[in-house]
Amino acid sequence: MPTDARALLLDFGGVIAEDAQRPDWASVLAETVHTLLSSRRPSALDAGTIAADLVAGMAAYARWCDAMCRPYAPVELGHEQFWSDFVAADWPAAAREVLLARATTLCHRLGEVTHAWRVRDGMAELLADAANRGMLLAVVSNTLYGSAHRDFLERNRIADRFAVQLYSDEVGVRKPNPELILRATRALGVPVEQVWFAGDTISRDVLCGRRARVGMTILMRSERTGQDIGAGTVQPDRTVADPYELRELLTSASPAGRHRL
Repeated sequence: MPTDARALLLDFGGVIAEDAQRPDWASVLAETVHTLLSSRRPSALDAGTIAADLVAGMAAYARWCDAMCRPYAPVELGHEQFWSDFVAADWPAAAREVLLARATTLCHRLGEVTHAWRVRDGMAELLADAANRGMLLAVVSNTLYGSAHRDFLERNRIADRFAVQLYSDEVGVRKPNPELILRATRALGVPVEQVWFAGDTISRDVLCGRRARVGMTILMRSERTGQDIGAGTVQPDRTVADPYELRELLTSASPAGRHRL
């Protein structure tokens, strides 16, 4: 087992936070979009039609994300492409133009209304313990709305634990593209072999850690674990149930203070 970990990289959903999707997210966001369209000119689209296209668009995006687990270096969709191609492909041109002008703001709103995140039990203790050991911390996550993730971490008063936060919509690449992890290691100034990376999926997280050649790739179980598409024979170095077990792994690998920077 590597004992020279100087940085710990964490996925967001399923690792830092667990989620209960809001059942009314599509209708809430549809009202936002309908109001936006109507403020420009009378909208030919009713809220029900908008909600149905939002649900269909998110389902199509999820399937696209699964497909992007196979290429070596997948890129993330731009905000404009998500709204124009996945949600509003059949809308009037004038309506699409309104969305495209506000695509980033609407993606942030999508993140706000879709998720009911809460910090995973034991995560605050894990972050504090890792910091006390002198480990640098970073978030490395696939998402269309990194700004909503940032706001969540701020509201829960753990944002300052992370020296770096990298989100695929902001960086332009998505896991399992190893570049997302490598950018984090470069930003932290830590050799990749001295980095641990923990995520909750095989096809995105474990494969990304393997491709980046991090010192240790850790699978942390969540409700999503085992639900992603197959990733061949790739396996994590270690599997943990939750942040408590990851903290125990840190303790067994390096006594407190051993790697204080």
